[in-house]
Amino acid sequence: MAKFKSVYLKDICNFEKGSTGLAKAIPGKYPLVNTGAIRRTCESFQFDIKAVCIPLVSSTGHGHASLKNVHYQEGKFALGTILVALTAKDQNVLDIQFLHLYLFQFKNLILVPLMSGAANVTLSMTKIKNIEIPLPPIEKQKKIVSQFRGIEIQEKELKTELIYQQTLLKKLRQHILQEAIEGKLSTDWRQQNPNIEPARKLLARIHAERTQLIKDKKIKKGKPWFPIREEEKLFELPVGWIWCRIGETIEQLTDYHANGSYKKLKQHVNLLDNPDYAIMLRTTNFHKNSKKNYKYITKNAYEFLAKSKVFPGDVIMNKIADPGATFYVDDRGQPMSLAMNLFLLRFSKNNIDSKFAYYYLYASYDYVVSFSSGTATPTITKDAVKSLRFPLPPLSEQKAIVTKVEKLLSICNLLENQITANQTHAEMLMQSVLQEAFSQTPEQPEQESKKESLHA
Repeated sequence: MAKFKSVYLKDICNFEKGSTGLAKAIPGKYPLVNTGAIRRTCESFQFDIKAVCIPLVSSTGHGHASLKNVHYQEGKFALGTILVALTAKDQNVLDIQFLHLYLFQFKNLILVPLMSGAANVTLSMTKIKNIEIPLPPIEKQKKIVSQFRGIEIQEKELKTELIYQQTLLKKLRQHILQEAIEGKLSTDWRQQNPNIEPARKLLARIHAERTQLIKDKKIKKGKPWFPIREEEKLFELPVGWIWCRIGETIEQLTDYHANGSYKKLKQHVNLLDNPDYAIMLRTTNFHKNSKKNYKYITKNAYEFLAKSKVFPGDVIMNKIADPGATFYVDDRGQPMSLAMNLFLLRFSKNNIDSKFAYYYLYASYDYVVSFSSGTATPTITKDAVKSLRFPLPPLSEQKAIVTKVEKLLSICNLLENQITANQTHAEMLMQSVLQEAFSQTPEQPEQESKKESLHA
């Protein structure tokens, strides 16, 4: 099966290097094509024609071959000295937009492999001239360009819609969490369970347990709690709930440095890249691909860091660098220890559902971060964390809220997966259309008709 005829670029294109030094260019009314995606301006122009503009230097440098952009430009424009313009020798033979479409879409297969150099990676005009491309008849070129532009518009519209859907989904998640921490999500549950012990009794029991722990010298007494004033209340609570300080509900609030001085920590703890006894849990381990970027410590180091061992169900919070950002600890399949610059918040399993506390802190990020201080390096302190206002529901209602939130968020996750799949499908569709367009042959329709006759 014969394909479209192949031609060398030197046979169908004129080549001319740019003449405008990018550093010395004087801004003006004409576009100045450079290596970046955004055009600059220039007071004079070099070309008044349709052209494909190819950078002659790597987009990333440092010995790495790459091209982020191959530009199409028409009309009067200036061109940087580190680019070359390709124009059609005969517009009845070559549609320059077709050439741009081909070279841009396949730049990593056609142009990048021709780049060479150690520190300064460049692309020579000679190599570009000797590139061989398939060249359909001019009518077919124009048809491919027209089809591509139509698909491009559709893809842009689809991406805009997908971004809008993602924005709505983010707002939906925030709305679910806000409804949860304000007690609106569990309104029906309270109507069905009217005789639940109120939160004030739960709080009294927490205080009694804390008093006993202080007597047993298992925890320090700490500062007295100041009652929540009416003007401090963030929103109105349902009947049966009560405002308190989150420090009243925390069983343990600790950090990495609770284990000793910098000197001792340096002597006993060494972060390892290869898997070992325990994971040194960092906030980076709660983002996408979070289980592929671990740091590890030995068993001896883990035992030395006894005051900051981390267990599933704990909550951790950034102290600095986005202070107040909060994460819920899931089971990572091996022992875990707290990294530097984090707080560990551990709640009594008998009185607080730690996931409800996490949802509250996560949903209240703007409020929590308002307690940080400092400009160059914003930081939140232990005392600030303990003083945070906390809406305390009865324990059974906490658990009911968590169950409902997880069900709703799982639906959001399914929707997000669908949106992501749609984005991937749109990208694959674009590539499929391009591959089909550039691989079609004049004989294909005839071949297809033969196949149909065979199956008739």
